[in-house]
Amino acid sequence: MAFLVLGGLTFAAIAVFLTVALVGTIIHLAVRLILLPLLLLKWIIAGIVMLVVGPILLVVGIVGFVVAAIALALPLLPLLLVAGIIWMIVRANRPPAVA
Repeated sequence: MAFLVLGGLTFAAIAVFLTVALVGTIIHLAVRLILLPLLLLKWIIAGIVMLVVGPILLVVGIVGFVVAAIALALPLLPLLLVAGIIWMIVRANRPPAVA
């Protein structure tokens, strides 16, 4: 007997959930359809704003990248200097290549 009650409650819960989901979806679609002109206007305005702001963000991004690269490479300069000196010494001791 308890299984029948549990099965009936489960069926009722599923039916209520599906009904609420269907009504919510219909209301959501109706609101989106009513507000579609405003949504299109928002997209147009966002596109125009990005045409103005996009190049500024590109320049700021490139400058930020260069600054970060310099800040990360700066501790390696002494090592680069030593490697350059060793390379020049090794290069000076090699016989020239015959062409």
